[in-house]
Amino acid sequence: MASIGVIGSGSWGTAIAWLLSNNGHKVTLWAFAQEEYEMFMKYHENTDRLPGVKLSHSVSYTMDLAEAVKGRDLLVCAVPSPVIRSTAHAMKDLVEDGQIIVTLTTGIEESTLKIMTDVIEDEIPQACTAVLSGPSHAEEVGRGLPTTIVVAAKDEKTAAYIQKLFNSPVFRVYTSTDMLGVEIGAALKNVIALAAGMADGLGYGDNSKAALITRGITEITRLGVAMGARKETFFGLSGIGDLIVTCASVHSRNRKAGFLMGQGMKYKEAMEQVHQVVEGVYSAKAAYELAGKYGVEMPIVAEVNKILFEGKSPRDAVDNLMQRELKQEGM
Repeated sequence: MASIGVIGSGSWGTAIAWLLSNNGHKVTLWAFAQEEYEMFMKYHENTDRLPGVKLSHSVSYTMDLAEAVKGRDLLVCAVPSPVIRSTAHAMKDLVEDGQIIVTLTTGIEESTLKIMTDVIEDEIPQACTAVLSGPSHAEEVGRGLPTTIVVAAKDEKTAAYIQKLFNSPVFRVYTSTDMLGVEIGAALKNVIALAAGMADGLGYGDNSKAALITRGITEITRLGVAMGARKETFFGLSGIGDLIVTCASVHSRNRKAGFLMGQGMKYKEAMEQVHQVVEGVYSAKAAYELAGKYGVEMPIVAEVNKILFEGKSPRDAVDNLMQRELKQEGM
């Protein structure tokens, strides 16, 4: 049995707390907001973000970050990407040398173009970081539906340790040492999912979505390899696997926000209606800047940025993509 602190009590933090406690670990769930803390104390459930997923009475709750962090065998970071740096900064003096932090957060920091583990290492250099990603939604993990996922760390030993803690009969975990590839795939799939949702909102069909998924993974792979990631990572769980589920699922907040934009909403209106952080909006601009930095062509990402930040209509963006210069596949 391990002692684990889960930092963040949204849908993912709640689902992972459920999984880890069911695996027999001692779990402490940290909540930032008073109302969420009181909700868990009363109901053992996130009735707003993940209704129906009851946590074991063995799970403890706290608003004291030190209580959640100090002395834990593992820390799980499950806060939204816009606040990951500030959360890590608040944790920095509490984390021991070599303490493992595995992040569930996906994204690229807009101001620095850094992946989430790099942001954590900036603020907590003494930590040992890892990332958990793949085709998974909290709504299904919390119901115990079969899920496969990958954990990436700098060394195989750390990845294998985390794998053992998380793996269960309904949650199969693979390992990788390509942290960059796993995180690039995790972040950029949200941008492509926005585009897939827009296509749905416009009333386009399966052909359009298949095209976006296929050409989307081509763009993601192109950038990831240019940055130094391994090509094969993007054809695994954290690449094409995560992209498929995020573009197609009713649980996907990015797809839902894109759907609303396809029906005419601006992104801020769509985000308000989704009522959760839409990571793709934050990653889109960073992805576009990375494409420029590494000299990589990413036409879908470019059009998504024009829709989000320049007022371009989704229908015009699709027209532009369809009428680009003809090429061989794979280019």
